[in-house]
Parts: sequence; structure tokens; C-alpha cells
Amino acid sequence: MNEIEFIIYVNNQERSKDFYERLLRIKPSLNVPGMTEFNLSKNVKLGLMPENGIAKIISNKLPHPNKGNGIPRCEFYFKVENPSEYIKRGIELGGKEISKLQNRNWGDKVGYISDLDGHILAFSQKNNELKQ
Repeated sequence: MNEIEFIIYVNNQERSKDFYERLLRIKPSLNVPGMTEFNLSKNVKLGLMPENGIAKIISNKLPHPNKGNGIPRCEFYFKVENPSEYIKRGIELGGKEISKLQNRNWGDKVGYISDLDGHILAFSQKNNELKQ
């Protein structure tokens, strides 16, 4: 694989662009009507596509994505150096706290929030105190 892009369907592209731009503190690499992309690393992108845009492609086979608003449909697991800052910023930007930052039995300290459309965002760091 040369590149991986995860595309999530959002109710309002501009509002979600602002949320992710401020949350991740990166500018979009692409922002045109119908698609916003953020380069998360050298070969990984996060795409934001309006629900109505993808509905035109899938409508004869699948339900309109807006029928799933607020229902967790995916999780992004971000390994960062300061998860508490991301979690706090995400909540300030309109995200919802789902689970407080805490040590988990798989060896990470993780907190969970949801974005404006209900997608789950986990911010984590290795917990060196837990035995592997």
C-alpha cells in the first residue's frame, strides 16, 4: 500500500473541518466542496466527506448516512504525547467526553471523546507503569 485514507461522513463539512483543524492543530492538505483531507502522517490521511455527497454514490444500495448521526460508527485511535490536551481541546470544540483518560489493561493510558457527528476519538499514550 502506498497510502491509506480513512474517510468519515460528516453532516457539515466546514464545521467538521474547523473542528479537526483546531483539534489536531494541522491545516487541511485539501479543502474543496465535497472533500477535506488532513495528512496525519507521511502515508495516512483523514478525509471528511459530506453525508449528502456519499449518499449520491451509495443511495440505491445503502441507507443515507444521516440515519446514523450520533451513533458511533468508527473509532480513531491517536497515539500522542499529551492525550489530556487533545481531550480537553476536543471537548471545548464541541466534542463529548465518553470515557476519562485512564490506564487501560492493554498498556495504554487512553481517554475517549466523540466528534461532532458521533465518531469516536481515542487519545492515548503508553503507560510505562503497567506490566506488558
